[in-house]
Amino acid sequence: MKHTAKKLSPTEMELTVVVAASEYTKYIEEAVEQLADTIKVPGFRKGKVPASVAKQHLDPNTLASTALDLAVRGTLPEALEASELMPLVAPSVTVLKHVPGEALEYSAKFEIIPEIKLGKYNSLKVKRAETKITDKDIDEALENIRRSFAEKAVVDRAAKLGDEVVIDFVGKKDGVAFQGGAAKSHHLELGSNSFIPGFEEGVVDHKAGEEFDIKLTFPKEYHSKDLAGAKTVFTVLIKQVNENKLPELDAEFAKKCGNFKSVADLKEDVRKNLQSQADYKSLETFKDALVDTLVAESDIPTPEVLVHDHLNRIRAELDDNLARRNMLFEDFLKQNNHSEAEWDKEAHRLAEQRVRASLALTEIAKKEKLSATEEETDAKLKELKDVYQKSPEALKQLDNPRVAMDIRHRLTIEKAIDKLIELNSK
Repeated sequence: MKHTAKKLSPTEMELTVVVAASEYTKYIEEAVEQLADTIKVPGFRKGKVPASVAKQHLDPNTLASTALDLAVRGTLPEALEASELMPLVAPSVTVLKHVPGEALEYSAKFEIIPEIKLGKYNSLKVKRAETKITDKDIDEALENIRRSFAEKAVVDRAAKLGDEVVIDFVGKKDGVAFQGGAAKSHHLELGSNSFIPGFEEGVVDHKAGEEFDIKLTFPKEYHSKDLAGAKTVFTVLIKQVNENKLPELDAEFAKKCGNFKSVADLKEDVRKNLQSQADYKSLETFKDALVDTLVAESDIPTPEVLVHDHLNRIRAELDDNLARRNMLFEDFLKQNNHSEAEWDKEAHRLAEQRVRASLALTEIAKKEKLSATEEETDAKLKELKDVYQKSPEALKQLDNPRVAMDIRHRLTIEKAIDKLIELNSK
């Protein structure tokens, strides 16, 4: 057998294999033995027909196609190993020459992990943001905690910021009500900024029983294209005004919040929690920035087969999320004012970005000799099985060998990210 490899693109290879006539003979003989068990010949029991006799009774086309299949399956793995090539998916085989009694020639095209040219990953120009919790941050957090303990009392006066109002409302654009712009008996805390700018302020100074209009312009960056920058009118009916009576910030209140002896103890706990949250957010932002910068400064061809695989994962993640919300994909598109083509384009961009990041981090793992151990992989797999122990279907999927491979890859990627952080935190 002879073979030659040709690079068609940074991510695609073509391997041409020639099997000499003398070598191809053994595959014809294998095909005869294999097919002999499937035919009937007078004077012989089925499965007991000698190869020499069977060959005379076999359909020539069936024999030729079977021998060809055996020859490709027998020689392609050997040619790939000799060429030190590893396809990402099963190669696409094209027969170039197949004449009985002569050499067999075929080509195999497949995508491979491309050569990655990393940027200077140990000196990326990315700085982690410093986190500092201020007294103002602590005061705001304490105010939110007080609000969670607030007692509501119905009041007969105009609403003000800090009150809760119960309202009916309907929003209209060009005189026509738009989707998602209406509700009945909606509880709204004025000052929470949960509505578009201007709405809550427009409710202030109105009493229960009053019905009025609020003219508002939606933000230009609003997620719905139909409403972004649109001029609208909300008709609002206030049904009830509730005053939030906040508890005093004293030792008694501190005890209600947990095992705290004083307000000072409560404040210290709030500070630690805020610091922990800020540090986590800062680290995640730093990670994302490092990986984005690494990808931007590296030469990373993207095999389409990997992009397609990530596209399938993105769609599966979305479908799972929509199923939990009892929503169809078509409804999701309509709600976000996207066409399917627009979603496909954005999903492809995201999939390509994920592939490039994964390839870059995998290359770092190779260079830094990082890999997840079998013990680490087994521990993570056990952790997942404990989570899904009441789901037989999920447990069955976790027994798939590919799941263990995926887990080991993800753990290795995490180690590469940790190394990236270490190298760029000096």
